Amino acid sequence: MEQYLGLINGKPSLSRRIILKSNGIKQRYYALDALGNVTHTNVELAANAVKRLCGNGFSLDDMDLLSAGTASPEQLIPSHGVMVHGKVGGRNAEVVTFAGSCCTGIQALKYAYLAVLCGDKKQAVCVASERLSPWMRNSYFAEEADKLNQLEEKPLLAFEKEFLRWMLSDGAAAVLLQKEPAKEGLSLEINWIELCSYAHLRETCMYAGGEKDETGELRGWTSFPETEWLSRSLFSLKQDTRQLGESIISLGVRFFQEMKEKRNLTTEEIDWFLPHLSSMFFKRKIMDELKAIDCSIPEEKWFVNLPAVGNVASASNFLMLEELYRSGRLEKGQKILLMTPESARFSYGYCLLTVC
Repeated sequence: MEQYLGLINGKPSLSRRIILKSNGIKQRYYALDALGNVTHTNVELAANAVKRLCGNGFSLDDMDLLSAGTASPEQLIPSHGVMVHGKVGGRNAEVVTFAGSCCTGIQALKYAYLAVLCGDKKQAVCVASERLSPWMRNSYFAEEADKLNQLEEKPLLAFEKEFLRWMLSDGAAAVLLQKEPAKEGLSLEINWIELCSYAHLRETCMYAGGEKDETGELRGWTSFPETEWLSRSLFSLKQDTRQLGESIISLGVRFFQEMKEKRNLTTEEIDWFLPHLSSMFFKRKIMDELKAIDCSIPEEKWFVNLPAVGNVASASNFLMLEELYRSGRLEKGQKILLMTPESARFSYGYCLLTVC
């Protein structure tokens, strides 16, 4: 990994092994070559995923909605979605963009789902993509390393930054939504999608483009003079690991309970559970919390590919779904529950699918 991301101060990370042992990630993907040159932009990754949907009676000229989600847009304006549309081509179409963190993929999916469900659109494409590797390059960490050296402290970075450095991957995935199932092969019917934010209860946990003050309030980059943007590392990706441990699972399980009651869902009817995990460290904790509220989901029903692909934020659920679909283990009538937690300010998404 450090061959691609670069060494900080020319030295291997001292905390890398500890973090990797905890998160259980064995490999990941970067849109970089070994010299650190960019091989694909976020827009190109998304466009490639969308183009892979073509065939079996669908072409880009049929797309009347493009719904895009990402946690790593590469420009403020124009929106990520229209940049992807410009790259894929096709026909004139409605384009929406969801920008934020991990929930943006499922938010984009819900918009496309509702558009098709109400009859407004016929051929909707949802795409989630990330190019998170720029935030993990050694150049983003050099300023902190220099400061620590000046203070004659150990050349370790703030854990809140390096914690994420050994988790995140680049990648993209796209799905096609239509009113009717495909004529050949298996399709996945969306039964419902539930989303919820607990931002009114918790302060910011993961952020970029700002800095938290002594009260915990996040101040955006426009609140600082340009001369401080680099020295404060305002555009680095940071994680408040204390808050993460205290709230990410408890609030997610709380929403699971609320959603379960609202939708009359029983855990017995779930055949596959696909939780987006940032770290395998959280798997056992989620299992224990679900058991505590009498909502256990047997481990054999879990499908997780985090160790093989890393944390691809908004695209993670779709990548799990694609791998499970390709595995040949799906059967008609089975129900799949997707779970997406987002630590940025504690948002959550659940989606129930039926194989048909």
